Amino acid sequence: MGRHADPTATRRWAPLPLLVAAGVVVLLVAGGLVWGLTGSEACETRRTVAVTVAPELGPLAQDLLAQPVQLDGGVCAVAEVTAQQPLQTVGDLAALDAEALPDVWVPDSSLWVARAGDASLEAVGSFASSPVVLATSREAVESLGWAGTAPGWGQALAGEQPLTVPDLATSAEGLAALGAVRGALGAGEDADNAVVQAVLAAQRGPAISAVDGLAAGRDGGADAPLVPVSEQEVYISNQASDQEAQDSSLVAVYPAEGSPSLDYPIVRVGSPSGDAATAVEAIVRRLTSDTARTAAVAAGFRDRDGSAPVDADEAGIQRAAPTALELDPAAVQALLARLSSLASPSRILAAFDVSTSMEAPVGAGTRATLARDAAKATLSLVPGDYAIGLWAFAYQLENGQDWTELVPTRELDADVEGRPQREILDSQLDTIPGRLTPGGTGLYDTTLAAVRVARENYDPTAVNSVLVLTDGTNEDDEAGITLDNLLITLAAEANPERPVKVIGVALGPDADLAALEQIAEATAGAAYSAVDPADLQTVLFDALRQRD
Repeated sequence: MGRHADPTATRRWAPLPLLVAAGVVVLLVAGGLVWGLTGSEACETRRTVAVTVAPELGPLAQDLLAQPVQLDGGVCAVAEVTAQQPLQTVGDLAALDAEALPDVWVPDSSLWVARAGDASLEAVGSFASSPVVLATSREAVESLGWAGTAPGWGQALAGEQPLTVPDLATSAEGLAALGAVRGALGAGEDADNAVVQAVLAAQRGPAISAVDGLAAGRDGGADAPLVPVSEQEVYISNQASDQEAQDSSLVAVYPAEGSPSLDYPIVRVGSPSGDAATAVEAIVRRLTSDTARTAAVAAGFRDRDGSAPVDADEAGIQRAAPTALELDPAAVQALLARLSSLASPSRILAAFDVSTSMEAPVGAGTRATLARDAAKATLSLVPGDYAIGLWAFAYQLENGQDWTELVPTRELDADVEGRPQREILDSQLDTIPGRLTPGGTGLYDTTLAAVRVARENYDPTAVNSVLVLTDGTNEDDEAGITLDNLLITLAAEANPERPVKVIGVALGPDADLAALEQIAEATAGAAYSAVDPADLQTVLFDALRQRD
């Protein structure tokens, strides 16, 4: 999240000037090493150890490693501290030569180590820890009824309270929070969908930066957003000044299942030998010493035993360590990849079946009303840079053709004569139940026509697709194209420079899922079955964000 700093910034600190007094040596014993403020004559050879730390550790690491560590034979280990976003370090590990890399790396989370690929890394300890929490105002906590009973991760992030979703490419705490939601909901496909829906719902609201979200929490008010941050950031935010600490309403919410933690691993990079290896070991021992532990706790972190700062209660955090919630780094990486795929917008032409079979009763409504409601709910979650158009199809709806265009494909945020495209789509979806038409279903002709139109209006910056929702089978064999000819034509007209995939949704037990699967396979698309009406919204949502 950057801890209020420029996320691209890199700061380098050289060791502070030595305090030299002739004939005087001040010895500090820490972790079995002798640390000294020595004259230059005591360091005949200096071994520089490059130490890269997460930005929030910069000043702390500078102070801890300010003085050389005297080793045997007149050799001293001298730390050169750089504060850098972990994502940048991950990039450096993949791109730079060994001599340009740090010797010791302390990111905020082991999740970064998992992203470093084949780099030669060895975790050799932990500098500190800080649970991932949801920061908000005391008033929000009371309004939501969380003062006495903590919410679950899923309940908190899928509710009505505004949510600030940080840049997941750079925020370990944001990714850990979403990983916690996924784990709390069962870690399966439904859990993935719930996480993505929470992210998209947050993106549909007003854009709130993490810094502004924390400021809103400090200012108070029941509408303060939830901000996934480390506990230490809540502590620091409330310690900015005595006056702000007294007035601040910012508190940490600890979800019921427990909290994943930023574990600040101390990672040795590469395989040094000789004096270089000894120097690196000396710096590592300093970072794991009791002195380092005391300094970290004083700065708002927890130590390896979970101990909190003595003024925790006054700083908006709880003294007792929350239950540790373990995350699977591989699963979190898969979740990140899935979320990252949404960075590319989609361009979707959706065709809805309006044949009379859609009058079949479902619950308190019909298949048509179910499709309408599920589509409207899904539409509310889709980002504004998605482009969506809408067709209705049955049999010979307009001038002998089986389909009719209800809304041209445009970005959802586009202004259409004073109305946003999203609102126009929403209005036209309301008309679906009233458009039901007898005479059959022209599924194949509609599919081919939609693919051709989507290819003609192709957007190279987006994922282009056709979504077809039907509850029946093709009933236009005499006048229309057959399935075999449709598949042949789709293959013949395929353009690798303008790929258009077909996403088929089979609604109910009578839909021709087998045909939709063949069409999907021919276009590198996907086919879904929603036999259980309760599944339709989940199926539609997953179909709309289909990438593979």
